Amino acid sequence: MIKVSAAEFQRNIGRYQDLALTEAVAVTRNGRERTVLISVDEYQRLKRRDRDVLSLNDFTAGEIAALDATRAPDAAKAFDSELT
Repeated sequence: MIKVSAAEFQRNIGRYQDLALTEAVAVTRNGRERTVLISVDEYQRLKRRDRDVLSLNDFTAGEIAALDATRAPDAAKAFDSELT
């Protein structure tokens, strides 16, 4: 990742936009990384992988009971050896 100060980034924004097409550019302020510039393709790739993480508190009692009652099909037993 390329690191550049905010002042340098402002002076040469076009250059860093071009560099961000192939490599992330971290913009620093007072020596600390504040933002990262990435290509649209990389951003869209990351968004496709975006997922919500839920806890048990996010489910109703009925949903938890339904999950508890589910069973894997018999065909899935072929993969049991991968659990050891």
